Amino acid sequence: MKRLTLISATAVAATLALAGCASETGSESTMPGMDHGTASASPSAESSAAAEHNSADAMFAQMMIPHHEQAVEMSDMVLAKDGIDPSVTELAEDIKSAQGPEIKTMTGWLNAWGEPVTMSGDHRMEGMMTEDDMAALEAAQGTEAARLFLTQMVKHHEGAVKMAQEETANGSNPDAVAQAEKMAKDQSGEIDKMKELLAGL
Repeated sequence: MKRLTLISATAVAATLALAGCASETGSESTMPGMDHGTASASPSAESSAAAEHNSADAMFAQMMIPHHEQAVEMSDMVLAKDGIDPSVTELAEDIKSAQGPEIKTMTGWLNAWGEPVTMSGDHRMEGMMTEDDMAALEAAQGTEAARLFLTQMVKHHEGAVKMAQEETANGSNPDAVAQAEKMAKDQSGEIDKMKELLAGL
């Protein structure tokens, strides 16, 4: 009897040990799932944070997109002309390469925020050229075209800097505010460069 009892006790102990191992293995097998669940919650939180914005952020992007589009159009005009000073051509290429991607970035923000890309109503954008201004640039050639492009673009950039400064002061989305700060800095530097080029024409 004592021997049987000892065997039974040993069997029970072994069974409990195996059950414990199975339990531990089961717990370990659930960890990747738990980790995955935690990871999947993170992008959602990031998306929520990215979508946070105020009316100043939306207005900044909605107004700056057509503003940039006109700058790209002006640059295309001068790049299509002959007899333009190489320094002016280089500047026009720089403006296109900088502002084209920024248009895509700002369009992406508005889509992520659930805001329309085109602003409703009539809103005045600082520094925008009129149809007559654009026609004059289109018609100009050579040094006259270079001078007109620089004169117009200084005004255009000054308007953009002002709009960017307003976003820096009033916006709430970190990406939009950071982009506005960069725009103000970059375009202020280009204004100085354009004034130097004008003095040399």
